[in-house]
Amino acid sequence: MWIADQWKDYEVIDTCSGEKCERWGDYILVRPDPQVIWDTGHNNPAWKQKNGHYHRSNKGGGEWEFRNLPKEWSIKYRDLTFNLKPFSFKHTGLFPEQAVNWDWCAEKIRTATKEKGRPLKVLNLFAYTGGATISAAFASASVTHVDASKGMVTWAKENAVSSGLSDAPIRWLVDDCVKFVEREIRRGNTYDGIIMDPPSYGRGPKGEIWKIEDSIYPFIQLTAKLLSKDSVFFLINSYTTGLQPAVLSYMINTAIVPQFGGRVEAEEIGLPVTESGLVLPCGASGRWCK
Repeated sequence: MWIADQWKDYEVIDTCSGEKCERWGDYILVRPDPQVIWDTGHNNPAWKQKNGHYHRSNKGGGEWEFRNLPKEWSIKYRDLTFNLKPFSFKHTGLFPEQAVNWDWCAEKIRTATKEKGRPLKVLNLFAYTGGATISAAFASASVTHVDASKGMVTWAKENAVSSGLSDAPIRWLVDDCVKFVEREIRRGNTYDGIIMDPPSYGRGPKGEIWKIEDSIYPFIQLTAKLLSKDSVFFLINSYTTGLQPAVLSYMINTAIVPQFGGRVEAEEIGLPVTESGLVLPCGASGRWCK
């Protein structure tokens, strides 16, 4: 398992009965987590000190209950700053477990930049609020950030500004990722590194339907056409239950390795839990590199 254990401003304090108790900077949030199927007791005092609690509804969705929580605040990861604001369906605008992937991509970018003597071109698809985009840009890459949500792209821009990257070479695009990739192939554009974090289900700006079980393998095959001849890395992340590490590995090995060689790794990713000393699983990632 790849564990995001380098955080200082974030921690999973405890987990119990379908929920996790987290510290986000100076504030404590309690949010649902379907992985937490154990009842180990609410012994840690942080459960009672919560500033925000997302209550899931039996009818689907849910609502936030706030106690002395600002509408927006920020936390840091290494040299990066992220703006947080709790919104629909338990989210805060950041997936802290992805830090383990940010670090891996950043290391690949820095090493390859020295070897090639030029900035790398990186494409981030389904890019959300830009954690991977900002990390890649800070590592000196030229990044194309694509997401179907205008609100998420605006939020990502704000994170870039907060991280001192307002002038970084980042191209911000509100677009359907499949259609964007198809257009880039027709244009003859290529990238040295590609990152994608596809949703289980979603819609593009014009109502395009995305269902991961039907769409992901053809999309990986399609996106592989954008890898440059001397490409450096490819990363896919998944929170979909059926897409286990072995499945991600199989797809990358069959869609990318025959043409580009290199090696593939795939693992669960997770966050350390302070109270138990164990690790909370948070999805899976597959990585290819030369």
